[in-house]
Amino acid sequence: MFLGLDPRTLHLPPSLRFGADPAKPQRQIARFVKKTDGMPAIWVQRGVDGELVISDGVTRATRVAKLLPGVLVRVEVIGDLKVPVGHYPTVEERLP
Repeated sequence: MFLGLDPRTLHLPPSLRFGADPAKPQRQIARFVKKTDGMPAIWVQRGVDGELVISDGVTRATRVAKLLPGVLVRVEVIGDLKVPVGHYPTVEERLP
C-alpha cells in the first residue's frame, strides 16, 4: 500500500533513534538539492497503535523534512508490527 505523507510525522526505528547520520543528508542534498523526483518510496511498517516507523529511508525523510517542510513523500507500508511504535521519536523531533 502506498501513501503520501509528511515525513516529519514518521517515527524513527530504534537503531536510528537519534536520527540520520549527519553526513548522509548532506550528500543527498548535494546530489538531489530540493527535489523528490525519482526518489524511491520510503518503506515503513505499521505498529499496533497505527503509527508508522521507517524501515528504509531515514536519510531521505530527514532531507525532505528539513528542506521541503510540508511536502508529502511517497511511503510504502511493507508490513505490520506486533508492538506499538508511537513512543519512538519522529523525524521532526530529530531534525538537525
